[in-house]
Amino acid sequence: MDAGSHSISSEKSHGLAPRPPLQEAGSRPYMPSLSTASRNPSAKCYGDRFIPDRSAMDMDMAHYLLTEPKKDKENAAASPSKEAYRRLLAEKLLNNRTRILAFRNKPPEPENVSAADTASTHQAKPPKQRRYIPQSAERTLDAPDLVDDYYLNLLDWGSKNVLSIALGDTVYLWDASSGSTSELVTVDEDSGPITSVSWAPDGQHVAVGLNSSDIQLWDTSSNRLLRTLRGVHESRVGSLAWNNNILTTGGMDGNIVNNDVRIRNHVVQTYQGHSQEVCGLKWSGSGQQLASGGNDNLLHIWDVSMASSVPSAGRNQWLHRLEDHTAAVKALAWCPFQSNLLATGGGGSDRCIKFWNTHTGACLNSVDTGSQVCALLWNKNERELLSSHGFTQNQLTLWKYPSMVKMAELTGHTSRVLFMAQSPDGCTVASAAADETLRFWNVFGSPEAPKPAAKASHTGMFNSFNHLR
Repeated sequence: MDAGSHSISSEKSHGLAPRPPLQEAGSRPYMPSLSTASRNPSAKCYGDRFIPDRSAMDMDMAHYLLTEPKKDKENAAASPSKEAYRRLLAEKLLNNRTRILAFRNKPPEPENVSAADTASTHQAKPPKQRRYIPQSAERTLDAPDLVDDYYLNLLDWGSKNVLSIALGDTVYLWDASSGSTSELVTVDEDSGPITSVSWAPDGQHVAVGLNSSDIQLWDTSSNRLLRTLRGVHESRVGSLAWNNNILTTGGMDGNIVNNDVRIRNHVVQTYQGHSQEVCGLKWSGSGQQLASGGNDNLLHIWDVSMASSVPSAGRNQWLHRLEDHTAAVKALAWCPFQSNLLATGGGGSDRCIKFWNTHTGACLNSVDTGSQVCALLWNKNERELLSSHGFTQNQLTLWKYPSMVKMAELTGHTSRVLFMAQSPDGCTVASAAADETLRFWNVFGSPEAPKPAAKASHTGMFNSFNHLR
């Protein structure tokens, strides 16, 4: 079990004017960074090693000072026969060279080397410089009325660079390209508060889970409600995950349901294995495996081939049932460079990040972070993992994988960092915390050169909404 929702005093209760959502936070006092590293990404860091420059040395004088006294002493006591033997040895073995290691002579060129090989050698890539990681947020926005509940999922970043965040009964959209904010929907008090949001792969449609157990599907280009999925769960829907046209929902009733949003009878499969609220859902990149975490401290791996529309009595539907965590399992992240690698994080009584081979169910590693793990994100370009935490530091921690050495700790939030989302280019991370702020961190570096965009395979996902069967 993990601490759930907590009431937060707001301006409304004190008769003050409410803060506008997703506006730049007020000016804050300057806090110097604890890091002594240069703020200039191109600045070189030489560390604490002193490496002399040989170009400033007189190597001939150094050789003379090291060898001449020894020669004089040897010559004084050496017999003519020993001197003749030394010369003969030098002639045959050393070819009359006085030094085996010399600084001035270049090594001989290798034989039978083509011009193409020589050109490729000179065009080798320069050594990669260590990435500069800013220690403070690039931008901070106000997020009033953000619900302080560990089990919810109230933040997501779509493929069209628009961020969605649920604040109380309202879903707001923040366009990262222009910085503009718009209101998508405000639900009534009987349905709210909003308990989850998730963008469809097309970046245009968004799913909204409600406290009333309903799920709404919205078209953000026209701010139009496409349909409402009812009767899927018996209580609030705290987790959502897309797999092409399948919207997977997890509820407080412990059920996980696959909904095909293209058809009228949308419930196509049900996974049963959790006895308490499902607070984490993530499909693998291939869409073949689903990871689910619950307030019952369980982690399940489900295989898409094992789903059934009519569950058999006594049949276990999960591929793996993993019981190593000792608190609620909300933070889930599939590795982008190894398809069967899953990272999971446990709540306040567990505090561990664990890594799993989802083919075998084996736990590969477990790291005690010292605080509640709220969210996990992989770097798409480097072997790194970012975690967000609760008490006591409320920090974001960047880890090097697989050594799990801490690369950076990003502080600024004053309450637990409940939610994280990653920009489409994989470089910027947005974090939302119980301190009612939304912060943006340039933690994963600069984007790579743009690649030609592949044709989207999900353009027709919602075409059938006007003609439901």
